[in-house]
Amino acid sequence: MATPGNEQKNKPSWRRYEDGNSTWDAWTDKIFVQDTSHKCPTYVHKTPPCQGSCPSGEDIRGWLAIARQTEKPPAGMTWQEYAFRRSTDANPFPSMMGRVCPAPCQDGCNRNELEDFVGINAVEQFIGDTAIANGYRFDAAPADTGKRVAIIGGGPAGLAAAYQLRRKGHACTIFEANETLGGMFKYGIPGYRVPRDKLDAEIQRILDLGQVDVRFKTKVGVDVQVADLERDFDAVLWAIGCQSGRGLPVPGWQGTPNCVSGVAFLKAFNEGRMKVTAERVVCVGGGDTSIDVVSVARRLGHINKPGHSDLPETVVHDGYVAHDAAMSAAAQGAAVTLTSLFTRDKMTASEHEVHDATHEGVTILDGVMPVEVMLGPDGRATGLKIADCTLNDGRPTAVDGTERVLPADLIVSAIGQGGDLTGLADLDNGRGLINSDKYYQVPNKPGHFVAGDIIRPHLLTTAIGQAWIAADSIDEYLKQVDHRRRPKVDVHHFDLLAKMNEANLAPTAFEASKLGDLRGTATGNWAIHNYEDRSGAEVIGQDELFLGHFNYHARNLRKEEVPSSEEVLGHFKERVIGLTEAETIDEAKRCMSCGMCFECDNCVIYCPQTAVYRVEKSDRTTGRYVATDYAKCIGCHICADVCPTGYIKMGLGE
Repeated sequence: MATPGNEQKNKPSWRRYEDGNSTWDAWTDKIFVQDTSHKCPTYVHKTPPCQGSCPSGEDIRGWLAIARQTEKPPAGMTWQEYAFRRSTDANPFPSMMGRVCPAPCQDGCNRNELEDFVGINAVEQFIGDTAIANGYRFDAAPADTGKRVAIIGGGPAGLAAAYQLRRKGHACTIFEANETLGGMFKYGIPGYRVPRDKLDAEIQRILDLGQVDVRFKTKVGVDVQVADLERDFDAVLWAIGCQSGRGLPVPGWQGTPNCVSGVAFLKAFNEGRMKVTAERVVCVGGGDTSIDVVSVARRLGHINKPGHSDLPETVVHDGYVAHDAAMSAAAQGAAVTLTSLFTRDKMTASEHEVHDATHEGVTILDGVMPVEVMLGPDGRATGLKIADCTLNDGRPTAVDGTERVLPADLIVSAIGQGGDLTGLADLDNGRGLINSDKYYQVPNKPGHFVAGDIIRPHLLTTAIGQAWIAADSIDEYLKQVDHRRRPKVDVHHFDLLAKMNEANLAPTAFEASKLGDLRGTATGNWAIHNYEDRSGAEVIGQDELFLGHFNYHARNLRKEEVPSSEEVLGHFKERVIGLTEAETIDEAKRCMSCGMCFECDNCVIYCPQTAVYRVEKSDRTTGRYVATDYAKCIGCHICADVCPTGYIKMGLGE
């Protein structure tokens, strides 16, 4: 019925809103008038920050979900084996990396916004150790492609590349300058941090893939020429690492016998040749390598009245001379000092490693710079002159009047590493390194690729991640196809379609000639409905999560056997004691599963219209736990508000 004309001219006596008031006072009232909204929930997969921070690109959220028992393994497989296979898709060294990786993933973990990060490396160590104990092997390599790749260097990058290339069917030959494989894993990290039996087991698992030949004590550029590789192989990967240490840029260093690099010091120890060190050791550094140097020095100790052949520098410099094994029995404690340009809070070494070193009796002087190596009449160093310093644009400046001398019988420089490109001048970029493009190809050298520290010294996990991408690039080169465009977030992503195939839930084939145009259907089993994968472009932040869902849950800490200053001499037991299975599962449950449903039921419980429901058990798998009845949905967005993981977004219909 129409309103009479005269009433239209009068001011109404009652109105729902006052002028300027356009929102509901009560939250419940607001919910039930949202039926005019065109937005409904859709399920959006994003990359979690742990994975986005991992240079290896591991599917961390995925194997944590398996460990927490949320994501179920295929029939006939234990969760331990399934977690191993998921983790090693990116990184074939879970036991090693669970121990020594500084874990940038944990720095990125969104759980830091609550109480503490998830102990990702602790769970990874359990996965790796369990795999070794149970004898898990990699899946057999596919049929041989007939292509052969030369890999120069058998360290983390070279071995990871061999693993990834064999998974693509290509045969590999590793040229290794040392007598064993492992690179910095074996020669740069002490055995009490990297147990040699577990390292060897993870290396052997790669060799067991077959068609991975190794030529030991072979230095390319000296024993074998590049032209020979180009003739005999279809592609070459340079993964030679940086095993040449940098000396101190101060007067008195060059040519002084008892001044050695940290890399050479650790190599002599890890090869078993150096049994004792000097009475007074000064190491200049501040990174993880310097911590290893001073920790080893404290464990080795020194002997009184050493002869010339007993001096540590003779073993370090020579490469063949070895100390008598009986010497260690007579060793006494060494006074060890670590100096760093940076203050302790800015040192690049892991905080707990610095703490352990001080507990073991190492003296740390921070905010100081080396000025000069003091020499005695015999030409050997007697001390290191240092001074307090300030840093301007990363460059140290000595503070006048603060110079003093630290007495020293051995001075170790752990300020950086470089590559040895003897005989490889065409590859040298002028800085002792090899240039790379974004596909890890060597510019202007077709068929040559590069990965690891020889590009730029960084973390072990960085070298492993570069090897994976380089292996992809080599595969494309060998197939003579264009390089695919790498995603913005370039990691090993969860693949919902692959998961549905694994669970025998894959969509059926769609035949347009029989079914017609059904682009508007929400019921046909021809596609993965109402799902968007943004993981290749977006990392999900804590502001997209519902943090109120999570209760306080203390981290399961690994135990450590760190000797005191009185106990450290001769103490070479493994330092880190892994989590038990129960602790591992409990730690994995702390993961907030950022960007992926972890089946908490919040959206089902809180939906006022019962529009959100659980998928039938027979059709359910990771990422397909809940669905929405859009005939009931009123667009109230409660499901998105209470989703702890940020998996639900109000966007369908836009």
